Amino acid sequence: MEHCSQVWLVCLVTLLVALSLPNSQAHVKNENGVKSSTFLSPKFVLGPGSVVDQYYYNIEFPRGHIALKNFNAEVVDEAGNPIPLHETYLHHWVVASYHQRKGIEVPKYNESVGFHQSDVIMVRNSGLCGTSLGQYFGLGSETRRTATHVPDPYGIEVGNPAEIPPGYEERWMLNVHAIDTRGVEDRLGCTECRCDLYNVTKDGRGQPLRPGYIGGFRCCYDQTHCRVREGFESAHIGLYMRYTVKWVDWDNSIVPVSIYIFDVTDTWRKSDDSTGLSTKHQCLVEYDVEFCSATNGTNDDCIDTKSVSLSMPTGGNVIYGVAHQHTGGMGSALYGEDGRLICSSIPTYGRGKEAGDEAGYIVGMSTCYPHPGSVKIFDGETLLLVSNYSSGQRHTGVMGLFYILVANASPELNVFPQAPIEKHGEMTLPISLWGVALFGVAIAIAVVVAYRRRSEREDGYQSIVM
Repeated sequence: MEHCSQVWLVCLVTLLVALSLPNSQAHVKNENGVKSSTFLSPKFVLGPGSVVDQYYYNIEFPRGHIALKNFNAEVVDEAGNPIPLHETYLHHWVVASYHQRKGIEVPKYNESVGFHQSDVIMVRNSGLCGTSLGQYFGLGSETRRTATHVPDPYGIEVGNPAEIPPGYEERWMLNVHAIDTRGVEDRLGCTECRCDLYNVTKDGRGQPLRPGYIGGFRCCYDQTHCRVREGFESAHIGLYMRYTVKWVDWDNSIVPVSIYIFDVTDTWRKSDDSTGLSTKHQCLVEYDVEFCSATNGTNDDCIDTKSVSLSMPTGGNVIYGVAHQHTGGMGSALYGEDGRLICSSIPTYGRGKEAGDEAGYIVGMSTCYPHPGSVKIFDGETLLLVSNYSSGQRHTGVMGLFYILVANASPELNVFPQAPIEKHGEMTLPISLWGVALFGVAIAIAVVVAYRRRSEREDGYQSIVM
């Protein structure tokens, strides 16, 4: 009887430990061959005005030779409740792939490189930026209502053994940049990272800010604080990025796509006819929108337009497109060399208080899903990227990025030369059920989960992507 009691005591302790671990949901769903799983990032803690800008290495992610079909993410609290943007502003999140030498571990939460460069090889998208914007996925405040699925028969190929160097293994990194705006003096100023509100004169690497730099991510780096109203107090809260990945096992029926990210601040210039030399791509990532003082007494018609011409090295069929903008954004568009519209992406602004509909914030971006073969970019074609912002007030540290997925042109798919662009206005991220139902499932699998979770999750920090 005493032995039985000891067994039950061990099981109870194991159950409580398993339920207390903020790990990912271990269950992998499979619907008609499309697998999905939901994970949690390492925990980060925020207080009023504080900032987190962390890079988490070796995050939980599907393994093997697969085709990624969807990636959604949002900020949640320790109970799994979505956190609204007016409490925690999601400046951006990005997910990137890298190859790491087997037997070498990345230091946890280390701002310096911390490991030999040859031990880690970043796997970048197809371009065009040089040393920045190499991620596979990435969004910001719009994450809950922006479609990211890759339509059939396409997929983002990862985990191909032929592309992983001998002695290395594929891993994934997550960067989360979030700002707690509870009780701050100027919520918009904090989300736009105005340097005076953060009381900083140096960037995150200790270098003096360049003259005239008044706001942007160089002023709201990890562990900085935005000015809070005098006397305001509120508790620190533990938060996570909850992300859901959908994928299928790789086979020859899947058409691979390449990821391209364009930046309206790219300094690249086409070759001069006299020299034949082109400048290198240097993406500045952010820029400022100056205030427009309208003569008619209203600033509603003030629009700041920024554009850049970029050369596409390798063409193909466009199967997805979406822009990324900050508050004040009015939309972005990508045009071909002959002026044809490739994709336009328009923001949706929230009107309420609940997560996913926060008033004054961009809560979604429209996306383009052209019919297969209907929108094509040619090898070497010069594209025009246009980003529009309202300039009724000054904005600092805004972005004008454009993501597209491109598949190699194939005669079988290139059959709709004039087909219209299919546009998706917004997408609502399904929220997983927590509480009684999840608790019941947890009890059933607790012992197995506890056995498998003997080692702690790994995480780390290093500035690579942005």
